[in-house]
Amino acid sequence: MKTSTKTKDTRLHNTFVYVVQHWQLYALFLLPAFALTIIFKYIPMGGILIAFERYNPIKGIIGSDWVGLKHFKRFLSSPDFLSYLANTLKLSVFGMLWGFPVPILLAFLLNRIERTGVKKKIQLALYMPNFISVIVLCGIVRIFLSVTGPVNLLFGSQINFMTMPQAFRTIYIASGIWQGAGWGSIIYTAALSNASKELKEAAVIDGANIFQQIKAVEWPAIKSTVIIQFIMQAGNIMSIGFEKAYALQTDLNLASSEIISTYVYKKGLIDGDYSFSTAVGLFNTIINVILLVSVNKIVSQMNEGQGL
Repeated sequence: MKTSTKTKDTRLHNTFVYVVQHWQLYALFLLPAFALTIIFKYIPMGGILIAFERYNPIKGIIGSDWVGLKHFKRFLSSPDFLSYLANTLKLSVFGMLWGFPVPILLAFLLNRIERTGVKKKIQLALYMPNFISVIVLCGIVRIFLSVTGPVNLLFGSQINFMTMPQAFRTIYIASGIWQGAGWGSIIYTAALSNASKELKEAAVIDGANIFQQIKAVEWPAIKSTVIIQFIMQAGNIMSIGFEKAYALQTDLNLASSEIISTYVYKKGLIDGDYSFSTAVGLFNTIINVILLVSVNKIVSQMNEGQGL
């Protein structure tokens, strides 16, 4: 034990000495990445100050008048605040509840396919929708659900689903599952490759059915991955895609389709109210951070201290 500890200490010391002697080489390779991170990730954070100012593009961030929390109070006291918040939460929460288990189930099903050629073809078919542009996907959805689209032709009806507020959430969530479930199953399929084949064969010999095999052998192999993915998705509940919601939005389904991100876009880029839109976006980010920390703590307590 002492010998192994001394060996590790010696290796660490040698590595440290090598890095110190050749620091120019490491600086040469790390400097571009470090500079890009500072320029494109940290410096733009200074724009958060706009949320606390009456921003004037001519005066700039430094010269604009300071107004404190005025824009936050304006948003929170807005009669539409609860509506936008509810729409955002409904799309995110329902989307996660319905969409989160699907990639896991797909991974379990794919793992049971023995023939490699058949498995690869099925995976290819499942992964393909992920490479469709969001705008193209929304165009396909609009065509399929139009009055003269395939869905109405199939049922012999003339319903314009895109004008129905009560149908928007189902359309949004279902199309998202179809597009992303196959691609999302990749990480679980990879994790299932670590499941012990010996244990699985032993379970089969002992007469375990499919569900018992999954519970005893396959689920433990992906449990930690599922927990991490759940925490990350729960922490991004407020950050649903702006492009898709905006592309599927119509004047008649605004009651369900107007969410915080589309509201920020309209206020910031269309109306030119930069300070107010920045405040709303910052509010959205703060809620995300709170949710991420809270969900991580809850899951850690329920899972014997295992979280992010």
